[in-house]
Amino acid sequence: MSLADLQTRLAYAFRDEGLLRLALTHPSVAHEGGAPVPHNQRLEFLGDAVLQLVLTHELYEKFPAFDEGPLTKARAKLVNRRTLAEHARGLGLGAHLILSHGEEMHGGRERPSALADTFEALLGAIFLDGGFGAVREFILREFGAAFGKLTVPPTIENPKGELQELLQARSPESPQYLVVSATGPDHDRVFECTVQHGGVELARGRGKSKKAAESEAALAALKKLREKTEK
Repeated sequence: MSLADLQTRLAYAFRDEGLLRLALTHPSVAHEGGAPVPHNQRLEFLGDAVLQLVLTHELYEKFPAFDEGPLTKARAKLVNRRTLAEHARGLGLGAHLILSHGEEMHGGRERPSALADTFEALLGAIFLDGGFGAVREFILREFGAAFGKLTVPPTIENPKGELQELLQARSPESPQYLVVSATGPDHDRVFECTVQHGGVELARGRGKSKKAAESEAALAALKKLREKTEK
């Protein structure tokens, strides 16, 4: 594909095509030949910041009841080196990379790190060429499908810790967990647990161990408290 074909695929036409060419220039070219050659690392730095800002703002708007912890996890799920490389592959950026001979010989066009860096550099180039509105539109188009699937932030890894953090923002008292029943034979026990705060039961959970039942109770309490905040 020519750069014109690539811009058609991007659904964005550069006013300054030199920015697009710079975004596609791998740092390996700086070590090839005598004279220094500009490459895409500065654009990558800029593009990373722009991407973080756009996605952070969208998550902030999409999940008004969630605090920093779950929002950070959600953003990490959307943005990592693997997913950025997949976006680059989907746009066909690898075919347009400007590489040193050595990098070309060692499969640089398909290297995930090179593709992820080029995708971020592309965002930086669009930002400089068309402004924040243009790059935001491009990012949301690229990540629209992922946002559609993200109906809730990713699974909370430490529900008891997050519940305690949420409650202690309102009161110094910690939540209390109480096992209310244990049923079934010894080899297949099921525990039921309540979580209380300030003498009020927040939720119940069940599990194959006391720890699992407490975690389920904490998750249920977090869900109830956040649903109440959203109303």
